[in-house]
Amino acid sequence: MSVTSSENSQIIAVVGPTASGKTALAVELARLLDGEVISCDSVQVYKGMDIGSAKVSGEEMRGIPHHLIDVIEPSGEFSCADYAFLAKKAIDDIQSRGKRVVFCGGTGLYLDSVIGISGFSDAGKDEIFRAEMEKKTPSELHAMLTAIDPVSAEAIHMNNVKRVIRALEIFHVTGKIKSAWDEQSRCIKPPYESVIIGLDFRNRQTLYDRIDRRVDIMLESGLIDEVRGLDCEEFRASTASDGIGYKEILSYFDGYCSLDGAVALIKQASRNYAKRQLTWFRRNKNVKWIYVDELCGEDKFKLIVNSAFDIINNN
Repeated sequence: MSVTSSENSQIIAVVGPTASGKTALAVELARLLDGEVISCDSVQVYKGMDIGSAKVSGEEMRGIPHHLIDVIEPSGEFSCADYAFLAKKAIDDIQSRGKRVVFCGGTGLYLDSVIGISGFSDAGKDEIFRAEMEKKTPSELHAMLTAIDPVSAEAIHMNNVKRVIRALEIFHVTGKIKSAWDEQSRCIKPPYESVIIGLDFRNRQTLYDRIDRRVDIMLESGLIDEVRGLDCEEFRASTASDGIGYKEILSYFDGYCSLDGAVALIKQASRNYAKRQLTWFRRNKNVKWIYVDELCGEDKFKLIVNSAFDIINNN
């Protein structure tokens, strides 16, 4: 197994839906390429939110340094701009030591803010318009976005009010829908040479079964106690509390649903999130996909790794 190009400036990114096996592949690629991993997950940046975010464990890291994990308290605010700033610093640090950068995660907006080109923050602002939008309910806002830009509406959850308003603001300011703005931005030369490897499943039910099993493991590993330890006024008021698995358990604590009901909601929300992740990444024609359930053999993981190396060698 080898890579035809030894350029450490080439960045590798392993992306895809939740529970698709990104962590194991990214760690193995980093191990074989003398690299380090940069997490690209909007929940793993928070300290103490380990089980619900499926945060990589020390054992899973296998001695590979990981960056942008546990960088802020759960009560703090963390934006895409914050992520981009820290990720670019991490890239400079890793490459200065002659190491290969391997991104790993499913938060497409974060990844695009670093290795892609996004006009999301360059489209201008209208504070008066934003203030008017903030008076509307999440369902009203999402309906407005669906009417003008169904692609963005599919990718942005209704409860992510800040991003929904921003997408509406882009259309208000520029006259272009956000999805078209992003597509136009992709024509600009990206700041880094990169190869993006996506993991997916031809059989969608296979992925959903993996998601359901992961949620069961989270419960077995102490998710309820983790949320109980975080539960306070500051956490409930923070963006972090909207994370899948956390808001549902908080609803259970508050008596709005049974534990079984909360678990069912977590599984459904996780499956819906996986759909949105795939919608986001499939818009990027540069993603090279590996369909995990098409690979058959005694050592399936080795076949996945070999497929990833074929992609790297051909880019």
